[in-house]
Amino acid sequence: MLRLAFPLSRSLSTTPTPTSPTDPAFLLRICTILFQHQRSPDSSLHRRLSLLLPSPSSLPPPFLRELFFQVSSRFPLSYRPLHRFLLFLHPFPHSSSTASRYLDVLGKSRNVDLLWSSFLSFLPHSSIVTPRLLCIAARGLADASEVNKIVQIFSLISTHYPSLCSVETLNLVISTICDRKLVEVAKSVVLKVRRDLGIVPSEQTYRFLILGFCRTGELAQATKLWNKMVAEGLEPDVDSYTEVVDTLFKNNRLEDAMMMFKFMRERRFSDLTADSYHAVITWLCKEGRILYAHMLLGEMLKRGVQFDCTTLGELIYGLVVRRRTREAYRVFHMVREPSISLYHGLMKGLLRIKRAGEATEVLREMLRKGCEPNMHTYIMLLQGHLGKRGRKGRDPLVNFESIFVGGLIKAGKTLEATKFVERTMRGAVEVPRFDYNKFLHCFSNEDGVEMFKEVGRKLKEAGMNDLGDIFFIYGERMATRDRRRKAMGGLL
Repeated sequence: MLRLAFPLSRSLSTTPTPTSPTDPAFLLRICTILFQHQRSPDSSLHRRLSLLLPSPSSLPPPFLRELFFQVSSRFPLSYRPLHRFLLFLHPFPHSSSTASRYLDVLGKSRNVDLLWSSFLSFLPHSSIVTPRLLCIAARGLADASEVNKIVQIFSLISTHYPSLCSVETLNLVISTICDRKLVEVAKSVVLKVRRDLGIVPSEQTYRFLILGFCRTGELAQATKLWNKMVAEGLEPDVDSYTEVVDTLFKNNRLEDAMMMFKFMRERRFSDLTADSYHAVITWLCKEGRILYAHMLLGEMLKRGVQFDCTTLGELIYGLVVRRRTREAYRVFHMVREPSISLYHGLMKGLLRIKRAGEATEVLREMLRKGCEPNMHTYIMLLQGHLGKRGRKGRDPLVNFESIFVGGLIKAGKTLEATKFVERTMRGAVEVPRFDYNKFLHCFSNEDGVEMFKEVGRKLKEAGMNDLGDIFFIYGERMATRDRRRKAMGGLL
């Protein structure tokens, strides 16, 4: 061990103090020492760090803070190297940003005790304690379900910084916790802060809780909070209405969703946005209520609400599925520059009614207009032409399973080919759904370009021009990363 230590010591001792804390070689040495010796005694670790930073106390605070940020970015989920580095730099000139980053690392590494003690050490410094610091500390404590400690944060700042102990700060904390989908923790914090400190939740507080419960699928809890909010004389905003309507649709409670949307139009008509209409129009088209969806679209146009192409795409899909293709094309041609959402809505509807050839023609028109398809476009078209389990034809040249198995063998993936053949040969076992995404991924290389061209040529020879064009276009524009970049940049 001594024989290995001396060369390391000589190489480190010759390293001068860097002029910049972002020097890659210097950071590599620092982080290597911190990682390899994170469990070594302090004397051993400090001796090695001193070879790189002989006198850290003499360095300017901006240099040390930038160095701290660089080191913390290399250990985002491990507290020990960063904590021991701060002990070496003691006393470290913390700022609000460095303190927030440190608490963030402690929270992500689930070291609650060190997080809490560090927060208490920052509390006397008014320049460090900010709403952002409180949110980061609360987020780390919420991950560990430490509700009482989060409430204690508000109790402490009410003593030291009364201006921060407000409903605005509470809303920031609740929003941060709800973003982590810890809505039960957020609800408990609101109840205890109201009981112990008298901070009454506002409309914004209830909004974060209602949105959080809806997004986690707990509609019953969201309904209870909604009723409690109304009982206190507070009116839910448009976002709360929209989220509840969308959640009711997802739970197949169509009549309740439409009733809630009716209430929203009565009470918040002037505040309705494109998102409010989009959620309802999307579900109405899925349920086949095209007339009402048309009425809502007309209402949007009359009020001057800017609708997006995604909403029109859903309307086009609903019209095509109901065999009202003329109306669908009329809506489609209303837009001067159709986006990919409109093309996808039209293609998906045509494939649903078994008009795959017409959907392929939409792909050709899409390319002529300069709208570049993505991976979802090709997978959707392949499923429409070949079925979700792959094509089984009499001619082995156009049997999709033969193409796939032959391609796997040529690519050297014999094990995957054998497994697929075994599954298809067992008569009692249903053939699994074919993974077109995996198929395209397996041949996304330069060899795959030639393979797709060959497959496209054989399919055209067998009379399948549409399917052959899909493979040929994919091989030309999407088979490799460079080709995808050129296609997206309009170079193809």
